[in-house]
Amino acid sequence: MSVIDASIREDFPVLTQEVNGHPLVYFDNAATTQKPRTVLEAVQRYYEHDNANVHRGIHELSNRATAAYEAARERVAQFINAPDRADVIFTRGTTESINLVAATWGDANLQTGDVILLTEMEHHSNLVPWQLLAHRTGAELRFIPVTGDEGVLDLANIDTLLEGVKILALTHISNALGTINPVRDLCSTAKAIGALCLVDAAQSAGHLPLDVQAIGCDFLACSGHKLCGPTGIGVLYAQSHLQKVMPPYQGGGEMISKVEFQVSEFNVPPHRFEAGTPNIAGAVGLHAALDYLDGIGLQAIGQHSFELAHYAKERLAEFDGIRFFGPTTEHAGVVSFVLPEVHALDLATMADQQGVAIRIGHHCTQPLHEKFGVPATARASFYCYNTRDEVDFFIEVMQKIIKLIR
Repeated sequence: MSVIDASIREDFPVLTQEVNGHPLVYFDNAATTQKPRTVLEAVQRYYEHDNANVHRGIHELSNRATAAYEAARERVAQFINAPDRADVIFTRGTTESINLVAATWGDANLQTGDVILLTEMEHHSNLVPWQLLAHRTGAELRFIPVTGDEGVLDLANIDTLLEGVKILALTHISNALGTINPVRDLCSTAKAIGALCLVDAAQSAGHLPLDVQAIGCDFLACSGHKLCGPTGIGVLYAQSHLQKVMPPYQGGGEMISKVEFQVSEFNVPPHRFEAGTPNIAGAVGLHAALDYLDGIGLQAIGQHSFELAHYAKERLAEFDGIRFFGPTTEHAGVVSFVLPEVHALDLATMADQQGVAIRIGHHCTQPLHEKFGVPATARASFYCYNTRDEVDFFIEVMQKIIKLIR
């Protein structure tokens, strides 16, 4: 039984609505989570009382905005146990965080003959930037394979795969499978041969306690909107000694200390990587989101999501011929599946008519789906505000859809 009380649903205004005449059942949390009232109020309060640019003014509103922005950086550092708040770079999200590393550290350090090691379950955000880098530098892309439908990493040949690797970049939790990867062990193994490690924590940051020092990664990326924060704000943790030797990502205001007509001197990290006016309101909202999640407890959220996913798989297994993708034992709050004779698009469309929001498609893991031999899967993903009653209603909707189609 979950330790999270269903009353927390009252904290999320969006969940009170009806969709197509039915109460909203939101099972698309791997794509984005809903926002609690405390986050909405924090953003509104900033715009109503403190709106100004940061680091550039001496008037009171600018001082307040700067204090709030840097307090958010400090809060993120605490949330992921970074050694220093200067290790935290604000970005637009996980995608930009990974692109930043590829375009700065990658361009400066990789060349022909070097190897970038990924896994076959990576989201496009942790694949395409490395493809572009490999094309620019002549580096080789290599992949840790994924086993059959259970979707776990095959580490039998990890020592061979690591030969010549300069950076290992992998997801902590697969958005398509719910697989929880052993990032701590893999980072330790990679660093033993001198490779750097980047962890894509987009799916784990809102479900598990994160400790970058315990994981041992050099970089970690996550997105605010997947952990109850606003869209358009993300985090890149980068060890300070690496930031000091990474060239700027973009040019403009804020990232400079002195500008002349021909040359410029660049600001100290992390400001060197935050060109232009940042998403101040997003950082303020992210701060509020982290406070909210810690108030519930990340361990409790992860356990609740897993229990719902496990229950959903038990109920879905009642349908003949269903094919699941992902681990059969420990996994995150994600259930991906296909049903014979039922196209995923039809399933999602008809579920939406009953107020149930699920995801269908390749979930930005197209190569993984090609390996499985399916063009698309249906995905239900759960969070702290979902309930077993919602799962039961989803099963009733599924029964209606299957009966109608078959």
